[in-house]
Amino acid sequence: MALKKKPVTGMNDMLPREMEIRDYVIQMIKETYRTFGFSSIETPCVEHIDNLLSKQGGENEQLIFKILKRGAKLNLETAKTEADLVDGGLRYDLTLPLSRYYANHANELPSPFKALQIGNVWRADRPQRGRYRQFMQCDIDILGEPSNLAEIELILATSTLLGKLDFKNFTIRINDRQILKAMAAFSGFAPESFDEVFIILDKMDKIGLEGVESELKEAGYEAQVVETYLTLFKEVTRDVEGIRYLKEKLDGFLDPEVADGLETIISSVEAVKEAEFKMSFDPTLVRGMSYYTGTIFEISMDEFGGSVGGGGRYDKMIGKFTGQDTPACGFSIGFERIVLLLLESGYQVPTRKEKKAFLIEKGMPSEGITRILELAKEERAKGCQVLVSNMKKNKKFQKEQLAQDGYTDVTECFVREFAPKSEE
Repeated sequence: MALKKKPVTGMNDMLPREMEIRDYVIQMIKETYRTFGFSSIETPCVEHIDNLLSKQGGENEQLIFKILKRGAKLNLETAKTEADLVDGGLRYDLTLPLSRYYANHANELPSPFKALQIGNVWRADRPQRGRYRQFMQCDIDILGEPSNLAEIELILATSTLLGKLDFKNFTIRINDRQILKAMAAFSGFAPESFDEVFIILDKMDKIGLEGVESELKEAGYEAQVVETYLTLFKEVTRDVEGIRYLKEKLDGFLDPEVADGLETIISSVEAVKEAEFKMSFDPTLVRGMSYYTGTIFEISMDEFGGSVGGGGRYDKMIGKFTGQDTPACGFSIGFERIVLLLLESGYQVPTRKEKKAFLIEKGMPSEGITRILELAKEERAKGCQVLVSNMKKNKKFQKEQLAQDGYTDVTECFVREFAPKSEE
């Protein structure tokens, strides 16, 4: 039986054109984020299964690729529960590994610590456009900074990067988990029902206000409570005026400093931003991760039809490892979706080196090959990307392929031109 040539479902082979863009985006990520003071780190792709199942990752905990115990630790005959079989798993994001990393190395790191992490993660999810089971994430996080300076710097760094990649007119939506809770409490929902209410609210962009109303009532919530709740969303505007409205409306339920901090973040970013985008207060923004404790944000692009990045503050997660809470805030761009949009738009890497090719005719003597290799060496020394290849029978098709790959200078090397003079 022949081996399977297609990759496993949800995994993706990458052709040279895509790799060129991926490599360039990674280069721009590192260059841009380093100018904001972020330092590169790396964590293992495998994490302890207890960490991955610590109720920090929301629905992602249902999507873990679990790893069997190895060697003598694995005993299939005596195993009674999953815990007897599994002790590790592939990471589903970079935030939990970062928290473990910081808890383990805090004494060796500056405070606050600005981390940059790029790496693959795995989720047993249903593949779709821009979503795979193995995909690369790119996170920046600031650990140990309690003030909203962390949010401001994360948003500025991320938006600056997107601007350098020629993205314009995108929107960064921002909210705060404490505002979500205050709106629910003001409306009459019990605290133990908040998670279910927010899961339904998170569908707002797909099912609309009427759909949310219907699902809340179907879940058994009182009509008056639901009406009060949804009236807030009808009245609030998507700007700083909306924040001020909720600050006044939710008096006694919302700490005024939360509203003031959110307004400061928006106004500060708008004042000094480098890229062309807008900040938008969005009281319906939820974000699925249960570890978020405060500010949350997402990047929306019309051409993608959804989010291409997001993040927020998670001040309680590191404390799960150390017993002492540490302020933490992060922002992740949707690396795969960004690359997809660049590919679909025909994006050309601006720093691409000139590409030259030498095609060698069949029967070229060794002396001629040496001369061609010397010419290629000289061109590489000038900064060119040089391909040396044997000439194919269908030379026209070969040159067309090279042109598609960006080779603008193709030199045909014939035996008569490169043979030693004694043979002429």
